[in-house]
Amino acid sequence: MIRALLIGLSLLLLAAPVSAAEVLQVRSSSLLQVGDRNRTYTIELACAAVDPVDEADAVRWLRDQLPRRRRVNLRPVGSRDGQLLARVTPLGEPTDLSAGLVAASLATDSCQSELS
Repeated sequence: MIRALLIGLSLLLLAAPVSAAEVLQVRSSSLLQVGDRNRTYTIELACAAVDPVDEADAVRWLRDQLPRRRRVNLRPVGSRDGQLLARVTPLGEPTDLSAGLVAASLATDSCQSELS
C-alpha cells in the first residue's frame, strides 16, 4: 500500500507542467524572438508573405497582438536555412498570427500559393 502511494506521488511530482513560449520581441513582420524557461530562439512565421510596402503596418499589428511576455503556442511546420518555421498562436486565441495577418490584408497566404 505504501509502495503504491509512493509510486503515485513520484509520478505526480515528475509530471512537470508544459510551459508555453513567451514572446520577447517582434523583430520584423515575419520574425519573433521567443523564449522558454532556459533558452531563446527566433521563429519565422509560416505561411505569411508580407509585401515590403506593408512591413511597418504588419509589425505594428503584430506588436499589438503580442505584447512582451505574451504566451504563445508554437506548431513547427519546418525550417528554412536553420530557422524554425512555425504557426504561432497566442494562448486563448483561436487564430494563428499568420492567418491574422492575412485576414488583416497585411500578408498573403504563402502556403496556399505553394500548393497551387
